[in-house]
Formats: sequence, structure tokens, C-alpha cells
Amino acid sequence: MRIIILSGLSGSGKSVALHMLEDLGFYCIDNIPAALLKPFISYTVRTPGSTYQRTAIGLDARNTTAEIATVPQLIDELKRSGMQCEVIYLTAAEDELLRRFAETRRKHPLSRDDVSLREAMTLERQLLEPILLVADLVIDTSRMGVHALRDIIHKRVAVRVGRLSITFESFGFKHGIPGEADFVFDARALPNPYWEPGLRSLTGRDAEVIRFLETHTNVTRLIADIAGFMRARVPEYQASNRGYLTVAVGCTGGQHRSVYIVDRLAEVFAAEFTNVTARHNNLPGAQLFHPGPRTVTASASS
Repeated sequence: MRIIILSGLSGSGKSVALHMLEDLGFYCIDNIPAALLKPFISYTVRTPGSTYQRTAIGLDARNTTAEIATVPQLIDELKRSGMQCEVIYLTAAEDELLRRFAETRRKHPLSRDDVSLREAMTLERQLLEPILLVADLVIDTSRMGVHALRDIIHKRVAVRVGRLSITFESFGFKHGIPGEADFVFDARALPNPYWEPGLRSLTGRDAEVIRFLETHTNVTRLIADIAGFMRARVPEYQASNRGYLTVAVGCTGGQHRSVYIVDRLAEVFAAEFTNVTARHNNLPGAQLFHPGPRTVTASASS
């Protein structure tokens, strides 16, 4: 039996994620009171048949502080009993959440006449912090659309069965560090293709940029150093029954160096481990990839 507890901030995409899990065959229930979480799970365990073999439970801020405080202990009990239980937590930057609420004109569940939207969001972060602290996977949806979030839930969460899901993601420091990253590496000291006029408009997936970066030994050395460090961490995550490992590599804009390095790391680890993906946060239209044999994109001038 597999249970996913899905929680996070209002406006971060919980409904989208839960609907995706439902489309993938999970029995889904939303807005369950935290006090009913334990009896509901007990019921699903006792029920014969396959109805509840894969269950996803939405848990939000419409609970008291005392009720939320019981969730981490319950999760620990479930995991120690041998049940496959995961906590997925969705978050987003405050300004982005404010924009989403302004667009949808929806009411925040904690806002009242004497509590502003911004104050309600602060209260919600504080209330849900115990769940965030025990989350197996944190997904920052600040720069994601609906389709990108559905893709991540499908490819990273839904298909994971008893294996460590490893994601390498590129990003630009000028856009902010991804909130879901377990490890962050900085590639800004490497030679930058941006300063080569013919490479500026290309990405780390284009053949010309790849050839440029491959000529620099410090680029190759950084990839080997990151791979060696992370290879030693994987057994630690597996031993502690962690379901997800996210490794972020950043350069200035997230277009050249970090993209190239992430693709190379994903290729290396895909040859050694199952369920490896690469994600590029700052490439237009590019989200999640399953690495295979190396492919490069030729520019129009090649």
C-alpha cells in the first residue's frame, strides 16, 4: 500500500497535483481534518480489495495548530510500520501567491475581516511548518505553470515505486535558488559562453556551447567532483528511506553552464541508478527530461 500526504500553501497548486494523482489511479481525498487522518488510514488498511492500495490525502491549513502537530508523529509511526508513506509539500514565493490570489479572486482559508491576505499567508506558513519539516519532497511552484506541475507529479512522484527519485536541476542565481533543492552547487566561476558573441543566444544543450565547455578542464573537473560527492550521498538517502533527492546546479542566468552540467550529471547517474531526471528551470518551454543517450541541439547557423 502506498499513501501520499499532499500539503502546502494555498495557491501553490495542491488541487492540480491531487487531480493529477487521481488521473493516475490514486484514490484521492481532499481537505481531510488532521484529527481524522489516523482513523481514515486505519480504515484503508483494513479494507480488502485494491480500492485504497494507492491513496493520496490532501491536508491544508483548515486545521488547528494542535491537530497539525500530530501529523509528524503519525507519519513516523506509519513509516516504522513498513508502510510506504510519503509527504509532498508544495510551496511558492509570497509575491507569486499574492499574484495568483489577485487573478483568481479567491479567498484565502485563513483570511478574515481583521486578517489581511499577507497576514493570512504568514499564519499559514507557520501553521504548516511541522509538515514542511517532515516532507519527503518539497516542490516550489513559483515559476511553474499548471502543465509543468502535472508533469513533475507524473514523472517524479507517481511513477516512483520503492526507489529513490533523483532529479538534477539547473537554475540561474539571478532568478533565485530553487526552494526544493537538497544540495546546491555553484558553477558561476567557470568560463561563461555568454561572453562569446556567437554563443550568447544559445543554451547548454546546443552543440556549439557543449563544444566550448568541453574544452575547459575545470568544467569537466567540477562535473566529476559533484558526481563523486553525490554518489556517496545516494546510499545515505537510501539507508534512511528517503524517497527523493534533488540536486541543483546554478550559474548566473541558468542558460548555459548549469544546463550543460545538469545534463551531463543526469547522463552519468542514469547509467547507475533508476528514476533519474533532469530539469531546467530557466529554459523557455523546457521542464523535466528523462536522460538517455546524449543529444545536442544544433543552432540555425550550424
